Amino acid sequence: MSWRLVLADDDATLRRLLRLLLERDGRFEVVGEAADGREALTALTETDPDLLLLDLAMPNMDGLEVLAELDGTDRPVVVVLTGFAEDDLCRQVLSLGARACLQKGNDFASLTERLAAAVAA
Repeated sequence: MSWRLVLADDDATLRRLLRLLLERDGRFEVVGEAADGREALTALTETDPDLLLLDLAMPNMDGLEVLAELDGTDRPVVVVLTGFAEDDLCRQVLSLGARACLQKGNDFASLTERLAAAVAA
């Protein structure tokens, strides 16, 4: 099984590393990248992915605004990958429809398994 994925993070270096990690896994195909929330929404429209890996702190439109914009639409599974470790923030993104809220500081080796579990759930 292969899942089509859009990466949305304003850190270009992190996007490159995530792309390498995900594509090396073999279960993910990165079909789009975005450096801000507006680009993420455009990439979703253009690529129709199964999964959106979404940062919260981005310019132009942050991840919370992206989640709110997607509310009530036919959308991909959204997994938030954030540097913020606040439980209240994770509860908020889950209430906005994200399937999971993962911390950037955690072990990236387990990221692909956690994403696969989120998509399969």
